[in-house]
Amino acid sequence: CVHTENCFVPICEIIAVEETEVNKKQRNIGRWQKMTKLNAFTVYYVKKARSHRWRCSDVTFWCVDEHLCNQWIQALKELLEMQKSRPKQLLVYINPYGGKRQGKRIYEQKVAPLFSLASISTDVVVTEHANHAKDNLFEVNIYKYDGVVCVGGDGMFSEVMHGLIGRMQKDSGIDQNNPKASLVQCNIRIGIIPVFYFSGSTDCICYSTVGISDPVTSALHIIVGDCQPLDVSSVHHNNTFLKYSVSLLGYGFYGDILKDSEKKRWMGPMRYDYSGFKTFLSHHYYEGTIAYQPAKHTLGSPRDKDSCRTGCYVCKKSGQQLAEQHKECGLKQEEDEEEWKVIKGKFLAINAVNMSCACPRSPKGLSPAAHLADGSADLILVRKCSRFDFLRYLVRHTNQDDQFDFPFVDVYRVKSFQFASKISEDNESNVMDIGKKRFGQFCRDHPACCCSIVNSTWNCDGETLDSSAIEVRVHCQLMKLFARGIEENGKDVAAYSESSIEQLL
Repeated sequence: CVHTENCFVPICEIIAVEETEVNKKQRNIGRWQKMTKLNAFTVYYVKKARSHRWRCSDVTFWCVDEHLCNQWIQALKELLEMQKSRPKQLLVYINPYGGKRQGKRIYEQKVAPLFSLASISTDVVVTEHANHAKDNLFEVNIYKYDGVVCVGGDGMFSEVMHGLIGRMQKDSGIDQNNPKASLVQCNIRIGIIPVFYFSGSTDCICYSTVGISDPVTSALHIIVGDCQPLDVSSVHHNNTFLKYSVSLLGYGFYGDILKDSEKKRWMGPMRYDYSGFKTFLSHHYYEGTIAYQPAKHTLGSPRDKDSCRTGCYVCKKSGQQLAEQHKECGLKQEEDEEEWKVIKGKFLAINAVNMSCACPRSPKGLSPAAHLADGSADLILVRKCSRFDFLRYLVRHTNQDDQFDFPFVDVYRVKSFQFASKISEDNESNVMDIGKKRFGQFCRDHPACCCSIVNSTWNCDGETLDSSAIEVRVHCQLMKLFARGIEENGKDVAAYSESSIEQLL
């Protein structure tokens, strides 16, 4: 066989192999033009560009012997069939309003052709209302699919995640309202096709697990069958399940931003900047109590310099250690014996993150050393301080300086925590407290008033929670994504095996 360029590609990153019509390309290879019969096949593969971007590229191999050409096509296709992690059938949910109503077009033009090329069959559902995908996942036969793909932003992913995890617990007879319940791991992978990459949204989950918010790159990660375990936090209030969270739980600053921005959806993505600036100027602080259990099983700490990357050793080892602990002494017994630490104070922001929460505006994220699958969350407490100091803290999210190097900032790696605001500690149902809540809302709407607001709102992956008093527990590697974590320099690939194209040919 003869090929047109030098190319080294592992079998695991080949997308498809197809027989090629020679007549269409004859004019490009003058040395073959005198031949009466040519045979060729084209290999489509992943080509890695800068900033973690992937593209579908191809190389054509020309052969004189038709039998030999067919042998190579058959051999390569058999090798692709051996890649058992690759999906063959996917359930796809499309948010038609996502990405300035471009979600359906982006899927049809950029993603569907790639799935077709890779011989992946799809069942596509265009959602018609909020929670359509979540409700549908409780009805369909999800076990016939190799994965579920959501076309949209973080909100669409959250809906699919809640539907898939909820369905798994229901089928296993697990009560989600029990905060101490040991949840069943969800082995059906979720793929995220971002559509907000040009509209100003952060697509935090995609950016933190793939390294870029790009629909083609995400589609290729799905095709090659990548698998990235992901921790999920369950949030409860008074033995009632509220939400699952995979990225940010934010009280105070980020909760106030979300609550204010929800009133200004007509502004589009600009509402986050406006609400952020307005919230910063208001400079509200909130009193409350945090109780947490340290994550003693994990190898890392929030102040580490090493970030979570492809094949992360910390995630692998931490997951093994946690599984061994549960096996030896049982989850309930371990939780009862584990020490709780309590902190009271006045806070501008309380953030708990399961991942770095990196995005284009904050390349390091809220916690640069947070891990995707180590069974812990990083709890960040920003105490009451001056506006200038708080601004210094926020600016550090955009540069390379240590954002935890402030006397008013504390960070802990935890496996569970509880929070209660001062007013809920006193008596949440007290008549006087209800009056304070209403008065607090009046003050929020009239910031000229100098009194402090009683309660903030929890921002749970971009959605508000009704209760300020919550109980949170991290479930190690509860779900899986079609991703591989962020690669070093965008090309952190292990040494190619003996099955690379070049070595085969």
